[in-house]
Amino acid sequence: MATDREIVARQIGREPRAFSRVALRCPFGRPAVTEQSPYDPHGEPFPTTYYVTCRHLVQAISRLEAAGGVERWTQAVHDDARLRQSRADADEAQRRIRSELAAGATGRDGGASLELGVGGAAPGAGSLKCLHAHAAFALANPGTYELGERIVAELDPLWPVRCCTDGG
Repeated sequence: MATDREIVARQIGREPRAFSRVALRCPFGRPAVTEQSPYDPHGEPFPTTYYVTCRHLVQAISRLEAAGGVERWTQAVHDDARLRQSRADADEAQRRIRSELAAGATGRDGGASLELGVGGAAPGAGSLKCLHAHAAFALANPGTYELGERIVAELDPLWPVRCCTDGG
């Protein structure tokens, strides 16, 4: 039986750099979103705490981005105070989670990356940069991130009818 780390490596086509654990499994029991350590084993920062590994989700979010999703959702955050607050709250939660996961380690950047928000966004960043990171944060933390949940709601279907990792 393959370990979660081995399955994630198969899903993403390489060894995961800072894999910590599976944060969410798909309906077929395979890793869908993973939690990463803030630093890889060499002390290099890994600013994406939650990472989508399910191929179906990666492709669905990529299609959303290719259709102008980053720009559209960035504008929605700019125009909607509730979404702005949702993003600010998630960025703050991201900083807290990263600090807890680091457990005092500061890596090669002296801890600077621990201050980044969802998807490695600098404080006060305008653009969302990557919808994958926002969707992953929402999926790993259900009921806590309205913006991410609204992005995820556009993925139709959320899950494939068959496992995309091994045909299960």
